[in-house]
Amino acid sequence: MLFLMSRNPEEPVYNRIEEARIDLGLSRQDLAVKVGVHYQTIGYLEREEYSPSLVLALRIAKALNKEVSELFSLTQLKKGK
Repeated sequence: MLFLMSRNPEEPVYNRIEEARIDLGLSRQDLAVKVGVHYQTIGYLEREEYSPSLVLALRIAKALNKEVSELFSLTQLKKGK
């Protein structure tokens, strides 16, 4: 008997990081320094190619003066206010 094991792909995490970052006049590098990651990580997050850890999501929210729920969602977010 053959059993196929499959992992469900990780559920995507949608975000408004780029919008909030730009509203504050921050570059990706600026935000990266504030949260302690490489600037490319911010790019991966903004393009939703990577889901942040809980700690990183909290750091990003704090750096952008937002609540986590304002920045991140499991459902598609409308861009803009």
